[in-house]
Amino acid sequence: MSRKGCCCDNAVMERFFWSLEHEWTKIESFADMEEARLSVFQSIETFYNSMRTHQTLDYKTPNEVGAINQNSLAA
Repeated sequence: MSRKGCCCDNAVMERFFWSLEHEWTKIESFADMEEARLSVFQSIETFYNSMRTHQTLDYKTPNEVGAINQNSLAA
């Protein structure tokens, strides 16, 4: 770990927040903070965690990787 603010310390989270900002919130406007929170939650649960492919997962979705891992554990 290096000093506070070094992009190498939190590159994964920086990428996540970039994706959230550019893939989801730029296309919507929100009436209040509660609507924004609900929208971000829906984005993470319905798209980012289930359908969006990830480079670190060999361009598979998290659901695909989870199913592969479950199958390998069951065997």
